Amino acid sequence: MTHVIADPCINVKDKACVDVCPVDCIHGKDEDPQLYINPNDCIDCTLCVDACPVAAIFAEEDVPDAQKGAIKRNSDYFA
Repeated sequence: MTHVIADPCINVKDKACVDVCPVDCIHGKDEDPQLYINPNDCIDCTLCVDACPVAAIFAEEDVPDAQKGAIKRNSDYFA
């Protein structure tokens, strides 16, 4: 997985990241608590990182320790 959407996105779901993604790899239904990045489609362009107004998107290896559960949540969403 290249990038992960972490806890700050929960109940915010600002879709600025979706608008800049060149491969349409960011998904989430209205009833989902947050957005998720498809690890199979992400090309690691980092455009979403800069676009996120709540600083919720991290490279997997940079996810803060307190938010490591986001890695599994993102992965599980596409399983």
